[in-house]
Amino acid sequence: MEANHLQLNDESHPQQSIHNLVYCSRGSAGVGEAEIAKIIATAQHHNPRFGITGILVFGGGFFFQWLEGPKDSVQSLMRIISADPRHSSVVVLSQEDEIRERLFPNWDMELVEVADIRVVLEDAAQSASNPNQKKALNLMLEELDAA
Repeated sequence: MEANHLQLNDESHPQQSIHNLVYCSRGSAGVGEAEIAKIIATAQHHNPRFGITGILVFGGGFFFQWLEGPKDSVQSLMRIISADPRHSSVVVLSQEDEIRERLFPNWDMELVEVADIRVVLEDAAQSASNPNQKKALNLMLEELDAA
């Protein structure tokens, strides 16, 4: 994964109220590459209309996802994810509202390989100029280490 995909300080995305939610879940039996491709395609089709951006990590049978956008949209999406039979044992790790730039402004939803997630998060944390962004990204790194 090339880190140059991250554009944390894009001037076209000014600071705004952002609701971010991080969750993990276990993938149901039979969830593999084809199902993950469907999830990503659906997200990339629908998320821009609702102002949602983020990343999805899938590996070892587990999902880890960061969602950010308008609170109502993110919470509605989370209800859909929680009811999706491809997920079980859904656990919300964190959620909060902040006034800041998006961490992933140009990613309607991108699949990040488990092997690459640390590099993506570390690069984003080093590039972030906003203390809230750094805090959120470091929290994600801590959660990754704990998992």
